[in-house]
Amino acid sequence: MSGVMKRMGMIFRAKANKALDRAEDPRETLDYSYQKQLELLQKVRRGVADVATSRKRLELQMTQLQGQSSKLEEQGKKALALGREDLAREALSRRAALQQQVTDLEGQHQTLQGEEEKLTLAAQRLQAKVDAFRTKKETIKATYTAAQAQTRIGEAFSGISEEMGDVGMAIQRAEDKTAQLQARSGAIDELLASGALDDPSGMAKDDITAELDRLSGGSDVELELQRMKAELAGGSDGGQQAIEGGQGQEGQANGQQEAPKFNKE
Repeated sequence: MSGVMKRMGMIFRAKANKALDRAEDPRETLDYSYQKQLELLQKVRRGVADVATSRKRLELQMTQLQGQSSKLEEQGKKALALGREDLAREALSRRAALQQQVTDLEGQHQTLQGEEEKLTLAAQRLQAKVDAFRTKKETIKATYTAAQAQTRIGEAFSGISEEMGDVGMAIQRAEDKTAQLQARSGAIDELLASGALDDPSGMAKDDITAELDRLSGGSDVELELQRMKAELAGGSDGGQQAIEGGQGQEGQANGQQEAPKFNKE
């Protein structure tokens, strides 16, 4: 059972892979990759901007601290000039604390400046790669489009495209059906000519049968007419002679009418 399931899974993956390969358009894939690279480049640029903002904030803080330090130095000088050594000592102590903060901020500033330089260099390199990929992408897309157009034109001229294949199959089916009908019609004509398809009901007759029936029908009418004349004349002998005479006339008539028929044949 497990072997069957593995085989079914392999068949399904193969079918899915073929369907995906048929549905995949390399141009769309290239555009999607380019879009992702642009998004990454945008993130790097935002990182550079964030680091630069932090650096600028540290610079402002250092400027403020240096200003306060200078102010405390001036205040210490004035206090010392006025004989207030205690105030001068306090001012110098505060100034030293500010200078320590400035030193710490300078270290952070150097770190941020280094990170900013690295990110800026990475953004420049990534920008160059994105530009190169865009040029290559457009080249590949143009080549693929041209190859696709050439393939379609070649298929149209060679008649191997799917549409031309369907048209060719339809034409072949029409020709086969026409040939079949023509053969059937010719066979029926031959059978009719040979008499193999005579009507079993006896209604259909050929030319010879129709001619014989016509002559026989005409003789019966003549005989019946002679018999009626004999009866009217009132003599059975005369009627018999009339009948015999009618038969003789019938023979002569048949002889006269059949002779041309035999000559014709």
